[in-house]
Amino acid sequence: MAASPLIVLGVTGSIAAHKAIDVASQLTKAGRNVQVVMTADAQRFVSPLPFKTLSRHPVVTDLYDEEEGWRPTHIRLADEADLFLVAPATANCVAKLALGLADDALSCLALALNPQARQLIAPAMNGKMWLHPATQQHVATLRSRGAEFIGPEEGLLSCGYEGIGRLWPVEGIVARALELTSSS
Repeated sequence: MAASPLIVLGVTGSIAAHKAIDVASQLTKAGRNVQVVMTADAQRFVSPLPFKTLSRHPVVTDLYDEEEGWRPTHIRLADEADLFLVAPATANCVAKLALGLADDALSCLALALNPQARQLIAPAMNGKMWLHPATQQHVATLRSRGAEFIGPEEGLLSCGYEGIGRLWPVEGIVARALELTSSS
């Protein structure tokens, strides 16, 4: 029996981070192997515990988190990933990915990602941040390297503004992740 596709779910520091719990749950229920990597800022919004429980795997919360053995966890996940999904992706995360900055487990994993892995990024941020020329340039850079973006959508933002910047609906993120990890 073939192993189920590995989705590395990156969770960054956005109020939308709580929705990533549902993403992890639905992907796991759909038979995907989900391994979660959380930034320090993400942990200010949600705990690793629901991700650990729902994915049935330890959650990587630090660059120096190590499993048994000699191989760094973030490198193992980068090597084995079929899909690198970041949901939610903050403006800071998008910038780090575009610039190749690697100062935490998520950004180091992204930089070491195997070239066969697909990339799906679901942004969530203030609309002015999303529309800023720097962010749009980072998005263009990532797209030119093969990353796919899903969202953001328009609506009431947690900052009180109305406009673009909301995380794409969980069901849409999950559906696209499943499409990208389906057997050909």
